[in-house]
Amino acid sequence: MKSPGNRLSEFAAGARDTLPMMIGAAPFGVIYGTLVTASPLSPWHGQLMSLAVFAGSAQFIAVGLIAGHASFAVIWATTLIVNLRHILYSATLAPYVSHLPARWRWTLGALMTDEVFAVAYAHYQKRPPGETGPYYFFGSGLAMYLNWQLWTVLGLVFGSAFPGLQSLGLDFAMVATFIAIVVPQLVALRFVAASLAAGVLSFAWQGWPYKLGLLAAVLVGVAVGTALTLIESRPRNQHAQGGTR
Repeated sequence: MKSPGNRLSEFAAGARDTLPMMIGAAPFGVIYGTLVTASPLSPWHGQLMSLAVFAGSAQFIAVGLIAGHASFAVIWATTLIVNLRHILYSATLAPYVSHLPARWRWTLGALMTDEVFAVAYAHYQKRPPGETGPYYFFGSGLAMYLNWQLWTVLGLVFGSAFPGLQSLGLDFAMVATFIAIVVPQLVALRFVAASLAAGVLSFAWQGWPYKLGLLAAVLVGVAVGTALTLIESRPRNQHAQGGTR
């Protein structure tokens, strides 16, 4: 069992390594808060969404759909499809967190975002599966969570004062952050295949109405990545079963 000092050190390391991602997410959070002030939602609705949902892309989509008076079913289905990429994240991190108690797995799952996944996975790859505690992951996730709340508040506060804030091109910071997340992960076949499938199809289907082509491309990319993950894990599972006979 690790000492409290070691746990705190791992927690701090996770938060520290997430700092570049937090900087990239800052303009994204401000723009989200600004969009909320221009939508039918009250400011506290926008902050509550950040507190409870904690998924930037899904929150942006939800605000846009709400502003367009979309039905609950459409909002739910659209955000579900967009967040299906978390299936790949979960499958990738599962060997490193499966030994943890359920309360830790649920907590870490609730805090996982694209940025946190990238930081945690880079950390876990340096260690054998099952030998790393939850504190590094928790530090990364909590730091990103608090960071998102802070910038959401600032966007809500200044959104009404600067209504054109979202048109200043600040969202490019988040694009750059996603590039920094995706490119280092393109060392495994499942990630390369999923990225290519989603990228090619999103371009080919960009003419679909209501951005359905993008959502369909995301769904195909997740399906490709999940299928390859299952295929890659099958030989290891079969070998493990054969070794116990």
